[in-house]
Amino acid sequence: MAKISESRLTKNLGKPKPKAYLTRILPEKGMKALQNLVDLKFWEGENAPPKKVIIEEARDVEILLSLLTDEIDAELMDAAPKLKLISQYAVGFDNIDVKAATERGIYVTNTPGVLTETVADFTFALLLAVARRVVEGDRYVREGRWRVGWGPLIMTGSDVHGKTLGIIGLGRIGKAVALRAKGFGMRILYYDIYRDKRFEEENQVEYTDLETLLRESDFVSLHTLLTPETRHMIGEKEFGMMKKTAYLINTSRGAVVDQKALYKALKEKTIAGAALDVFEKEPIDPGDPLLKLENVVLAPHAASASMETRTRMALMVAENVEAFLKGRRPPTLVNPEVLEINPLKPETK
Repeated sequence: MAKISESRLTKNLGKPKPKAYLTRILPEKGMKALQNLVDLKFWEGENAPPKKVIIEEARDVEILLSLLTDEIDAELMDAAPKLKLISQYAVGFDNIDVKAATERGIYVTNTPGVLTETVADFTFALLLAVARRVVEGDRYVREGRWRVGWGPLIMTGSDVHGKTLGIIGLGRIGKAVALRAKGFGMRILYYDIYRDKRFEEENQVEYTDLETLLRESDFVSLHTLLTPETRHMIGEKEFGMMKKTAYLINTSRGAVVDQKALYKALKEKTIAGAALDVFEKEPIDPGDPLLKLENVVLAPHAASASMETRTRMALMVAENVEAFLKGRRPPTLVNPEVLEINPLKPETK
C-alpha cells in the first residue's frame, strides 16, 4: 500500500471550510491534517460521546468523522440533513447503517489495509501469550508466588512451533497472520466464503470447511467481519468440536463469539484457553466472569494500537475527506453505489 503523506494534506483548499464533527481526538498529525481541510469540532472526552450528543452535533455538519463505538443509524442521518460524508476511523463499519447512508446519498469510508501488519503482530502476541502463559507468569512473579528457582512443571504451557493454526477469514489480516505462522513451521488451515487458490499454492495453506478446521486446529484465530451470518458463529456447538488442548484467538469482532458459551468452555476446560482483544460489550463489565479465569488473556481492543498505525489511520481519514471535497472518489469508499445516487462534482479551478 502506498505510504500516506501528511504534507499534501496540510494545504487549505482555498474556500470556506465545510463543518465536520469528530467523535474522538486522533493522533496529532491526523488532527492537523483534518483541521486544514474542515472547520473541525471534536469530542474531547476519552470515552465515546453519547449518541444524543452526536445527533446534536451532526445537525449542522457536512462531514461526520466516526469510530466503531459510535452508532451511526438512520435516526442520526435524518437529524443531519446536510450530512454528505461519514469517514470512519476503523476498518470495520458494522456500527454504520451503510444501506441507510446510501439511500440518503451519504458517502461512507473506512481505513482498511493500513493496520494489517500491526493487527497481525498483535494476534501472534496474543497467541504466544496464552499458549506460553505469559500473563499468568507475570502475575505469578509479581504476587510473590515464585518460590522455587526452577521446576519441571512450573508454568508449563503449549508449544506453538509445528502446531496447526486454523484461520477463519482469510482477508488481509488473516493472510498476514498466516505468513507469520509459516515462520513458526505451523500447518495452516483456513475457512472463508471465498477461496484463494493462489495464496494456498504460494504459501502451503490448506482450504477446508469450518468443522474440519475446528476439529484439527491447535489454535483458531478469528479474522472475519461481523455480519448477521457471522454473529455468534463460534458458540457452544463449535467449542465442542475443538480439541481440549486448543486455544481461541479473537482480534476481529467480539460478537463473532458467543461470550457466554466461551466462558462455559473455558470454565469447564472444553478448550485449553483463549486470548481476546474484542468483546460483545466494550468495555467489558468489571464483573464479567471471564475476568476471573486464569486461562484467558484479555486486551482492551488494542490490536492496532501502535502510534505509527493509529497515525496512518488518521491520515487515511483525512485523505478520504480531501478526495471527497475535491470531487474525487474517496480512496476507500465503502458504498460505491452511492456514486449513482449522488454523483461527485469534480472541483473546478
